[in-house]
Amino acid sequence: MEPHDHSPDAIAARLDEGPRSSYLRDFVYGGIDGAVTTFAIVSGVVGAKLSPNVVIILGIANLLADGFSMAASNFSGTRAEHHELDLVRKMEERQIRVHPEGEREEIRQIYARKGFDGEDLERVVETITSDPELWVRTMIQEEYGMAAELRSPWRAAISTMAAFVVCGAVPLVPFLVGIESAARWSLAATAIVFFAIGSAKARWSVIPWWRSGLETLAIGSIAAGIAWGIGALLGNLG
Repeated sequence: MEPHDHSPDAIAARLDEGPRSSYLRDFVYGGIDGAVTTFAIVSGVVGAKLSPNVVIILGIANLLADGFSMAASNFSGTRAEHHELDLVRKMEERQIRVHPEGEREEIRQIYARKGFDGEDLERVVETITSDPELWVRTMIQEEYGMAAELRSPWRAAISTMAAFVVCGAVPLVPFLVGIESAARWSLAATAIVFFAIGSAKARWSVIPWWRSGLETLAIGSIAAGIAWGIGALLGNLG
């Protein structure tokens, strides 16, 4: 990540923009799951010795149906976080109205545990409790450990589905173009997707890109190996 400009104007501009929500985990989750589930279909169909056309049909159906399902689930889960935040906010607003001294004491003890004492502690308590919105936000963050601002459910869902469809389509490409040994090419392409996802997310991490890529490749390979094994087992049963 690029270092921040620490000039007063740049700092003020960043603070005015507010915190930025990250949708990295949604993309990584959707990308890995899309590649794994599509490769699972490839493994099952190849293991069962069915027509390559079956791979394409089931793969595309999986991309659309499972991708939408994951996006909807992520939307609902993120929306539930918003509902929980709203509930906690209303509860704290009521507590401040009904039990202001008790809530003020909570602020005092929270900041005392952070090392404030004496006049400094009382000044912090007075500053926070004199602003009802700041008071509520502080309680949400310090007492409940919740973020005062949450990610957009729509952006989280779109990030998940986009990654699912894009990465999940890769294992199908060898079958779509009709090359020989499509299953092996699909395996190689899926491995590349896993490594690429890990390498890309290293941009937001202190881990080297190659190590992050190998970690994601290892996780994805285990999941893909399980899918391949089940496919082979089902093929033998047939």
